[in-house]
Amino acid sequence: MPVQASRRPSSPGSAAPSGRVAAAIPVQARPSRGGPGGRPPGGGDGGRVGGGGSAKKRTKRKDPLWARLTVVFGAVLMLTSGAAVVGTKVMIGQATGDIAQRNLLGGAGKSDAEGGASLDGPIDMLLLGVDARERWAADDVRSDSIIILHIPATHDQAYLISIPRDTEAHIPSRPKSGWSGGNGKINAAFEVGARNGGGWEGGAQLMAETIQRLTDVSFDGAAIINFGGFKNVIDTLGTVKICVSHEVKSKHMSFVDGKPMWNADAKKTGKKMTPVLHKKGCQEMEGWAALDYSRQRYGLPGGDYDRQQNQQQLIKAMARKATDGGMLTKPAKLQQLVKTAGKALVLDTGGVPIENFIFTMRGVTANELTMLKTNNGTFNGNGNGNEALSEETLAMFRAVKQDKLAEFVFTHPEVISTRK
Repeated sequence: MPVQASRRPSSPGSAAPSGRVAAAIPVQARPSRGGPGGRPPGGGDGGRVGGGGSAKKRTKRKDPLWARLTVVFGAVLMLTSGAAVVGTKVMIGQATGDIAQRNLLGGAGKSDAEGGASLDGPIDMLLLGVDARERWAADDVRSDSIIILHIPATHDQAYLISIPRDTEAHIPSRPKSGWSGGNGKINAAFEVGARNGGGWEGGAQLMAETIQRLTDVSFDGAAIINFGGFKNVIDTLGTVKICVSHEVKSKHMSFVDGKPMWNADAKKTGKKMTPVLHKKGCQEMEGWAALDYSRQRYGLPGGDYDRQQNQQQLIKAMARKATDGGMLTKPAKLQQLVKTAGKALVLDTGGVPIENFIFTMRGVTANELTMLKTNNGTFNGNGNGNEALSEETLAMFRAVKQDKLAEFVFTHPEVISTRK
């Protein structure tokens, strides 16, 4: 395992990059009427363990993608065209100063030998989606959305790669969590690391280290995104355009008197429940609907693989709406979006000030976000009821490690997602 880079901040209580004190880790408050802002109760075990050379630079276009990606990170910035940043690094720092920062990578951060002390090379980010509500303890949160964002050294392209939640992986030992180490479903790593006071930080660290062992990819940074907060970001944007590939009935939500509610809360009303149905075709979705659709896996032909692509599609749709809708050119709206997004995530930029981290990605241009599939988009069983990464997928991660992903995708076009 690579040696931890010296630029990485220490664990809880340490000063955040740029000398700021790390803010408290946010937990999405539970909606008072059981609305679609948090995780529905009674959600199963969630995969618990233990019971408890790059392509040439492209011609620059307007509305750089790096600005779009900051919607996901919560550090949304306004660009006019090309690489013309509105404001200086100081202004960027001020706009993102309230975002909670923690050491989310532990030993999975890039070492100095891997370029960990510099953002001149390729940038690899780990994005983890969690469900959290106020009544949930910080050490009882699962991560079912695991996405790697890869930006090559040319800084003119970006790729999203999802890791299947049921992938069997070796989860390193965590004495504090009562875990001696062993194999399990990869999505369980977060819950194990969060036990006994580890919280979101401990969960993310163990997940990052598990992924590094599995793929040999080390990271420049990470973000934990609260799905409930994600809904609020979409609501701030207004709606997002989602193209539904397969009609699917929601397993989580129903309409009661025309209002969407979590099933558990809907049952308490004693009134007629009509399941939410996501119909095939392109449509504008409100936050609750877009988030609910991105969570579905039962009833879809590809199961979790369809869900992975739908989650990637949602990220891209949010990014597109932020730019095409003019959100990034309206100061008041921009401030509101930054504030809302900042409540939805915890960020780790590897000790690099957020403004430097984001400024480095300013050359990534519009529409250069490519969504990739693992295991050719189908379940790849390993005989134990879990999954294994296919040889092609492992080769794709080696290409990420070597910063040759563009070449890999060119010779393996089947890994590109068909979602719009």
